[in-house]
Amino acid sequence: MYLSELKIRNFRKFGQFENDRGISPSLHLYFNENLNLLVGENDSGKTAIIDAIKYVLYTRSYDYMRLSIDDFHLPTGCDQESCRATVFTIECIFRGFSDLEAKNFIEWLSIDEQGYWLRVFLTATRDGRKINGECKAGVAEGAYLDSGARDLLRATYLKPLRDAESELAPRKGSRISQILDSHDAFAEKDDHELVHIISIANTQIKEYFEEGSPDEKPGKQLHEAIDSYLEEFSDRNSPLSSRFTVADMRLKSILERLQLSVIEHIYNDTEIIIEPGLGSNNLLFIAAELLLLKKLGYTGLRLGLIEEIEAHLHPQAQLRLIEYLQSESVTSGIQLILTTHSPVLSSKLKLKNLIICKSDNVFPMGDGFTLLEKGDYRFLERFLDSTKANLFFAKGILLVEGDAENLLIPAIAEIIGYPLSKYGVSIVNVGSTAFLRYSKIYQRPSGDSIGIPVSVLTDLDIRPDEYKLVDPNAETWSDKKIENAIEEKKQLYDGPGVTTFVSPNWTLEYAIASSQKFRWLLLKAILCAQKEQNSNKYSVTVEKLIEIEKAITQFKKDVADEDLNDNEIAFRIYYSTMLTNRISKAITAQWLTEFLLVDKEKYKPLLKSDEYLGYIVEAIKHAAGE
Repeated sequence: MYLSELKIRNFRKFGQFENDRGISPSLHLYFNENLNLLVGENDSGKTAIIDAIKYVLYTRSYDYMRLSIDDFHLPTGCDQESCRATVFTIECIFRGFSDLEAKNFIEWLSIDEQGYWLRVFLTATRDGRKINGECKAGVAEGAYLDSGARDLLRATYLKPLRDAESELAPRKGSRISQILDSHDAFAEKDDHELVHIISIANTQIKEYFEEGSPDEKPGKQLHEAIDSYLEEFSDRNSPLSSRFTVADMRLKSILERLQLSVIEHIYNDTEIIIEPGLGSNNLLFIAAELLLLKKLGYTGLRLGLIEEIEAHLHPQAQLRLIEYLQSESVTSGIQLILTTHSPVLSSKLKLKNLIICKSDNVFPMGDGFTLLEKGDYRFLERFLDSTKANLFFAKGILLVEGDAENLLIPAIAEIIGYPLSKYGVSIVNVGSTAFLRYSKIYQRPSGDSIGIPVSVLTDLDIRPDEYKLVDPNAETWSDKKIENAIEEKKQLYDGPGVTTFVSPNWTLEYAIASSQKFRWLLLKAILCAQKEQNSNKYSVTVEKLIEIEKAITQFKKDVADEDLNDNEIAFRIYYSTMLTNRISKAITAQWLTEFLLVDKEKYKPLLKSDEYLGYIVEAIKHAAGE
């Protein structure tokens, strides 16, 4: 069995809404039966979802949980206690029961075309600050679960910023002792082999401290000294004495004395016990918890809740861990619900396993929840790297098709007063024109937007008429109206929350070359890039800058002598100078970025008013939420 659905009404940030069917929960989330990764920015509701599940199911480590007034929903815009909800409900739906699992819940089960299903729900009410909560199961009003069934629903939980070292250390009630005590390997309890081992050790220790002569055995001398003190301290009719032991003879006490440590395997299979860091201890702790989730013959819920799975792990360790958990969840039939802030983890996981938390709502990325086709899922799993995975954590997205835009646009955004980091905007270089593959991630079959503004920044890709001199058969402006081409691109990519911004003519570089305000700055960047890509040791010197300025002056004289119009000048800068000489667009953009950032105040009004670069300015504003 697995947790199939979660419904929340008036719990923390998740309120309720009214529709034709009455009052409904504001959160209705569907889970995969294996791996689920909740991603999103801070305060997006990830922890509230995990805590809601814990409140209903409890945990195998018997964590103390107490309902508080802060658990009751307080509507946005109202900070008065009178606005706070007086009732909240959390409902868990379980499916996928085997017959062995179903028999434990027969009194509360329901059945439909998909098979057995179980509804377990918590209802909490408050009268002022007095809070009452009750958990029931079944349809309608439900009935109370008995303790046996309740225990079979407990989830394994690992809190964020967990102190794995403390959890694994020997102490009374230690987590490692709980895990081992519930494992089949320790089913024999007081007749266990470990009990006999400790019994022998206790006997040998007793002999060390009690056998032989005090003159020969320092241990006995020490022991007799302690007993002599105790005899003086204690009542004459009931004298006290001492005994040294490793542990008492109960298996539980023995397990509480065990310490789990990390061993590092080095060359020639040599083993050394290392001083574990936070990351190693975190991996060890997760490995220990998997013992419970994979317990053989267990007929209860195999659900693991792990907050901030990446805690204390470097990127490569994160990748190894998530790859294993993604595979193991399927192989062993366990369900995992994880939260993360890590783009590295998000990029490695199959898209269907991701759930985006945003704007007090959740958006599963699985098939049927987006407008993505099956082929889109396969494409994104091939190319969704950690850089592109930033789109799951952003407040706004700029989708661009090349390295030049990826380098230049953040500088333009900074100059015009919309620094991307401040506005939470991620720029995603799709490396092609496969915008639909990415933009449809954010588009839902219902037509709703997930609340993240997406700007698709793309080239017109229709050559100017001057290109007929290069290729008489090429499609140019005279063959296809620019306005129609721009509208076609918009119709192709636009959707809920997604807006397309198209260069007014041909490409980004050609648009800049068309601008009387920026064309000579672009030419300067092109000439610098040409020198750099032909020399590994290129650096800007006064002499080289003078040389480039002379070349620009000569260029201006030549186009003036030839009486070229704006389109012809732009064509000569972009095609004849840049493309013909195969000058790198990325290096050119890097140089242009540096030139723009040298004098931000000078270029700020020019960028805002330029007719050719206006589409970039508007794309940035849209992604920033303006």
